[in-house]
Amino acid sequence: MIRRVCGAISLVACACQPAPPPHAAVDSTPPAVPFVRDSLLFTAPHEVEVWFTDARAATDSAGNRCVERVLQIRREGRRIPVPLLYTGTAPRLVTDSTIEAPIWRYCRPGNVYRVSLRSGQPVRVR
Repeated sequence: MIRRVCGAISLVACACQPAPPPHAAVDSTPPAVPFVRDSLLFTAPHEVEVWFTDARAATDSAGNRCVERVLQIRREGRRIPVPLLYTGTAPRLVTDSTIEAPIWRYCRPGNVYRVSLRSGQPVRVR
């Protein structure tokens, strides 16, 4: 008899507990990195080539997906990576030794960088 009473009390106690808050469905899997081929963007003076190489998949705050690409400079048989500058648009040639491109994060352009076609080093300009 005592077991039945204790069992009934524990059922009532469990039933009176507030339900846990609902959790929003969150897609915790990162977007898949798409396979992309290297693509020549343009040839600058002095036989310098500007390429898109690696890529990453990104998602904006509304859930829209995009691909952000890495720049690479090819000259005299060397491949010069542009570090930490993912972009979603082709850069523009500023001078015969400099290109300019916005950095992208979460599918949106941000600060603009000028990149030396000799060293590949980006410098923020705005």
